[in-house]
Amino acid sequence: MTDSAPIRILLVDDQELFRGGVRVALEAQPDFAVVGEAANGREALRLIDELGPEVVLLDIRMPVLDGVETVRAIFGADAGSESPSKPRVIMLTTFALDRAAATAIRLGASGFLLKDATPSFLAEAIRTVHAGNTVLAPDELSQLFSADVQRAAPTPAPEIFRQLSVRERAVFFAVAQGATNAEVAERQFISESTVKGHVSSILSKLQLRDRVQLVVFAHDHRLTEDRV
Repeated sequence: MTDSAPIRILLVDDQELFRGGVRVALEAQPDFAVVGEAANGREALRLIDELGPEVVLLDIRMPVLDGVETVRAIFGADAGSESPSKPRVIMLTTFALDRAAATAIRLGASGFLLKDATPSFLAEAIRTVHAGNTVLAPDELSQLFSADVQRAAPTPAPEIFRQLSVRERAVFFAVAQGATNAEVAERQFISESTVKGHVSSILSKLQLRDRVQLVVFAHDHRLTEDRV
């Protein structure tokens, strides 16, 4: 594995037995460090401030403060801007099409996993969100948002979107479809560093925090394919 510092992880779930099992699985990975555990959202917010985790595994349904409200508290003040100091958040749920998960993603979470996910799948999900990507495939995201009855009706793309350059638009649509930086680079015949630069420019112009919110933006405005 890499010699870089391990990914710092916080586990948040009201079931101690579940947390214990997840912790054992994660600590078997040399690139992970579980820095703490919390039984509810209020404890989680305190530990995020104290421990500075990079990735938070967050149960949706908990006493005291649930997962959705915890995500709201984590990202609320910076909902419209990039927040490099904020942890990446993966929601944990028992339901595949969980409306609460859709809400959490809109508020800033990087995706969701079912609580019966395999240890290897969970490990790869953590690495994926740590790298700045979502843990939802485009078709899963479409199904999830379709099940979200509280979503707003689709609206036309804002004028600022049409001011993106041709290359930026191509990168936008690729990311909206779930492509990684490496995949975008291969499709566009450019370097990964160039892709990163384009993504950063797109996020800044559209006033989005990260590429997860770019995917949400694309679905809200029906911009998952280059048709505009």
